[in-house]
Amino acid sequence: MGVTKISQKFVTQVTPQRMFNALILDAHNICPKLMFSSIKSIEFLSGSGEVGTIKQINFTEASPMKYAKHRIDALDKEALSCTYTFIESDATDHLLDKLEYITYEVKFEGYGRGGCICHLTSTYKTKDDMQIKEEDIELGKDRAIGMYEVLEAYLMAHPRAYV
Repeated sequence: MGVTKISQKFVTQVTPQRMFNALILDAHNICPKLMFSSIKSIEFLSGSGEVGTIKQINFTEASPMKYAKHRIDALDKEALSCTYTFIESDATDHLLDKLEYITYEVKFEGYGRGGCICHLTSTYKTKDDMQIKEEDIELGKDRAIGMYEVLEAYLMAHPRAYV
């Protein structure tokens, strides 16, 4: 079983608190509204957002999978950080089919005058001796950055949202 760890940063013009509030605490509401072409809904299967909560993301027909489940492993509202693990999906013939899990660590830190740096570390643990292709990792990184960019644009256009 192999482990691959990828770290990336995304700089925004939005405060860390607003990014955290929207992307971590209220993702179940804001993500389906902003990413309606790919995310149909996000529902709580157990818990209500605290550590141990399991969320199911339901995707639109345009996605290669119907759903994915995440478990919140750590949540620090003061440090503006969260760790969650991708634990299940219906994906077949896809990168996710080769993985035991993916763990994501997200942290928001202040930067400049009212902006922030979003730190995202993804840890991929493969099944057996499977290898992850570089292009699969790049696709995942691009999707994450795309989601952050959509959220940043929304928050900049709505300066009173998530304050």
